[in-house]
This record gives sequence, structure tokens and C-alpha cells, in this order.
Amino acid sequence: MALQRIPKHKSVLTQEVLTYLDPKPGKTYIDVTFGSGGHTRAILEKEPTCKVIALDWDAQALETYGPEMQQEFGDRLQLVWGNFGLLYKIIKKEKITKIDGILADFGTSQVQILQRAGFSVYRDTPLDMRMSPSHQRITAADILNTSSEQKLCEIFWQLGEETRARSVVRVILQERIKKPITTTGQLVDIVESVLGGPAGRRIHPATKIFQALRMYVNKELDNIHAFLSSAVTVINKGGRLVCISFHSLEDRAVKQFFKEQEQMRVLTVLTPKGVVSSEQELHENASARSARLRAAEIA
Repeated sequence: MALQRIPKHKSVLTQEVLTYLDPKPGKTYIDVTFGSGGHTRAILEKEPTCKVIALDWDAQALETYGPEMQQEFGDRLQLVWGNFGLLYKIIKKEKITKIDGILADFGTSQVQILQRAGFSVYRDTPLDMRMSPSHQRITAADILNTSSEQKLCEIFWQLGEETRARSVVRVILQERIKKPITTTGQLVDIVESVLGGPAGRRIHPATKIFQALRMYVNKELDNIHAFLSSAVTVINKGGRLVCISFHSLEDRAVKQFFKEQEQMRVLTVLTPKGVVSSEQELHENASARSARLRAAEIA
């Protein structure tokens, strides 16, 4: 059965990625978050003799956008299905020996938010939230219906930074006794009953709760820590590591890791304060408003 064509995600900070990744002739780069292929395409077009290994654990993204790009770029593009948190294992399995730079965009694409079950506060879908169902068993609904009060409070407070987490959790506990919470619509109604509706707000009041659940289900922070540790060991000397974060916890993890590795003389930080989107990009792409890029060069 043919895959449904879905709209492309508009990549953020693309020019800044090219500046800091600085692709060179004949070199090999890994884009560990292929998505719709925007950054991968930019790298391949910027340097016509380099190669990009494009990784994603979202099989649908690879199957939807990969074949067309492979036809266009031939053997300069290699597609690999896998989680960047397992980068070291993937590199060994694929027998990749030469890496001159790595790009990681930790954001969730608009394609995933709009098309996947459980991601959007504006679509009533099953509370799934798994980035890669083939790799994962536990869904967001499982977490909501089986976790303790304390555990849910920790998830919403630590990962979502939701200040009224405990109030939301209390209603969740009351409602799940009546019937299991299995859809985004149910969760949105619960959050709105505590925090109010979306009218007059820049973001929906349930956004932080959804974000926290997604990050927990997909072990996003754990994957970032594992990825960073692997990345600095596999990039050639003089190669670059470029990371784009959309959440303060993600950015803090990258910033702290870079600082520690610089003190150990493993790398040199190229972006002490991080790089944010230009006013023009913010005007053209609202998704870029919370993006921050950090880059380092391997010593």
C-alpha cells in the first residue's frame, strides 16, 4: 500500500547549520534526525562532493522522503533506520568508519505533530506518542493510566516545567478511575478543566503536559545524553558537532556537555551563547521561535 503523502516539515536554522557544520569536499557527515530531509538536502547541495548518512528512527519519515532524495543524490546519500541514542551501535553495524561532522535537530517535526497519534493537542487521536512504535511498547496512555501520583507529578514538572502539575494530576487520577484515559481529547479536557481554555493564549494550556509525556515516552533526554557521549568519540579531529534544541532541558544538556568536554580538551565550543533564529526566519517559520543551535569542533 502506498504511503500517504504528508506535508514537509520546514527545517530551522538551515543557514546557521551550514555555517557551523562547514561541509568540506569529499567528507562524510551524519544527519541523525533526517525528518523530511531539509537539513540533509541543504548539506548535499552546499557541498556537491560530500556524502550524508541520514538517520531516523521514524521509519515513515525515511520511507516517505528518502527514496526521492536518493534518486536525486545517488550514493552520496545513505539512509539508515535507527535511534540516535544508539549511534555507536549503529555506526558499528553499518561499518561506518569515516565521520567528519554530525548534525542533530532534537525538535519534533510538524509532520509528526500533525500526523501521528497522540502528538497534537488540536486533534483527537489515540494517546500513543511513540516516535517509533516498532522500537517501543509503552504508550502515553499506559503512563497516564498506570503511573503513581508522584510519578506523574515528576514527569509534568521536570519535563514539562508545568507549575500546576499536581493539580492536573489530581484530576487525572479522578478521571481514570471512571474510565481509562485513551485519547488526546480526554487529556485536553482534563487539562483545560484545571488550567482553563486556549482563548487568548499564545500556546495551548495542555502543551507542556503533552510535551512532558512525549519526552518521557520516547526517553528523549536519555537519548540525547547517550548520543552526545558517542558523537564526540566518532567524529574525526577537526570535525564539527552541531545540535539544535527546542527545550530548555535539551539545551542545558548540550551546553553542559560541551562545557565539560571543552575543559577536558576534547572539543572547542564554537557558540558560547548559542545561536537563535533571525527575525526574518521567525517571521517565516513560527516553529523556529524556541530553537537554539550549539556547535563544537573536535580537538
